[in-house]
Amino acid sequence: MNDQLLATAREWATHDPDGQTSSALLASVEAASAGDEGALAELRAAMNGPLEFGTAGLRGEIGPGESRMNLAVVIRATAGLAAYLKTQTEREPRVVIGCDARHGSVDFARAAARVVSAAGCRALALPVSHPTPLTSFAVRALDADAGIMITASHNPAKDNGYKVYLGGSIVTDAGQGALIVPPHDAGIATAIAAAAPADEVPQDEERIEQVDPRDDYVAVAAALAAGDHRGDLKITLTAMHGVGGALTERVLKEAGFTRVSLVAEQAAPDPDFPTVSFPNPEEPDALDLAMAHAREHGSDLIIAVDPDADRCALAIPDEASASGWRQLTGDETGSILGEFLAGRAPKGGVFANSIVSSRQLERIALAHGLDYRHTLTGFKWIARTPGIVFGYEEAIGFCPDPEHVCDKDGISTSVVAASLFAELKAQGHTGQDELERMARAYGCYVTMPLTFRVENLGLIAEGMDRLRGNPPSQLAGSSVVSVVDMSQGWDGLPGTNAIMVTTEANDRVIARPSGTEPKLKCYLEVILDAPGGGEVPWDEARARLETIKAEFALAIGI
Repeated sequence: MNDQLLATAREWATHDPDGQTSSALLASVEAASAGDEGALAELRAAMNGPLEFGTAGLRGEIGPGESRMNLAVVIRATAGLAAYLKTQTEREPRVVIGCDARHGSVDFARAAARVVSAAGCRALALPVSHPTPLTSFAVRALDADAGIMITASHNPAKDNGYKVYLGGSIVTDAGQGALIVPPHDAGIATAIAAAAPADEVPQDEERIEQVDPRDDYVAVAAALAAGDHRGDLKITLTAMHGVGGALTERVLKEAGFTRVSLVAEQAAPDPDFPTVSFPNPEEPDALDLAMAHAREHGSDLIIAVDPDADRCALAIPDEASASGWRQLTGDETGSILGEFLAGRAPKGGVFANSIVSSRQLERIALAHGLDYRHTLTGFKWIARTPGIVFGYEEAIGFCPDPEHVCDKDGISTSVVAASLFAELKAQGHTGQDELERMARAYGCYVTMPLTFRVENLGLIAEGMDRLRGNPPSQLAGSSVVSVVDMSQGWDGLPGTNAIMVTTEANDRVIARPSGTEPKLKCYLEVILDAPGGGEVPWDEARARLETIKAEFALAIGI
């Protein structure tokens, strides 16, 4: 077995056009051949099968080998994608190509453009180091058949990724310009597997065209602004060391929000993300610098876009917090934005969110005479909902303008959020006031995550098997009335590796493996009545969630 591993690794390194990763892999081969167990373990990790398309395409640690993100993997992935596109359309395929500022992103994007060109497709190369929403926007705006975005979004600095959008003449329904779904993902994967070794894949620049749709995107995103009090709102904006700071600030100011102040320490792109443990606005302490900045500047709202600016986190003043600020959960943001947009939505419009997100959005949609749909996890499903006018996912992903960006978009979301909070300020209300008003109107919906990060992926499968074989009989004193294994499909949705547990009290927990990270993620929700004149039972709901969290963790047993 080790001889086969060594031979496979040596063969891969021989065809790797990147001297650095090729040399690193060959060094591991030589060390492992000499009996170095650490080098052998490294080889097993590097050659553990090809990277596979997950929730957001290819994503993995940067390094040598077929199981990592590197130039050879990108070249072969692009060769396979281009070959697949040519089987799906009779015209010359048009492919938008973009990248963020992570380690390797620019080199990967340029190589992808050369491969696309040599394959006989038109490569529409975007400016280097830009936000993901610009790529998604460009797929529709430029009538592209596909889009490639080199990014790992909010993953750690050691990672990179490769997202694929389909549109143009290949996808012509509501999912035009959205991320790939079956059967296209399997078709692309088959074509990648059949691609030549990386150093044998042709590359040229004959069909590369430089394009820059930023002005068009800014105009479209700024047009989402509403209200007459935009200049009164003071905003602290952080880009989390990513590529979204300048464009988000430009869009906000173009929309009339002139009092925007960037957190200087995190404004410029830096692939090492030096001021945060994880470049994810959801992580504890990720907004510490933004909150300090907001206190110093007397801001009304904190907006944080993640490193590729496809997601957006909000924080509001909170006198009860030691920091003076409280970050809204993704569900709170989704509901409060949904309530704001529902009043502007066209008749017959559809709201959508994923099955792991709060059920409050459905209540909001129906109360405003709109339709509602739930979807599988991921914006590749949410964004392709027919008739969608707003969609969100609890992981701070929001889609306020699906007509132009068929994916989550932290920049457009910033404009809508700023519009809402400017109006609330003008009315003498706070974000918390609005959440309490909504709780009295629709019920007190409170959500909480339970996440297990593991080194051994087998633990995730074991935890899911335990839930299937021996689910809890009650949670927080309420009998479990439903356990749904969603692998066979549910309520008209395709099958997915998730388990949904519901109690008699209408508490709900959904457990699923992450599609982008080595995590088992659980999504908890409690719904309580909120009397019209009394206090909203936030504390009671959170205490109930903590009980459910502890009991469900025992049931999973990781």
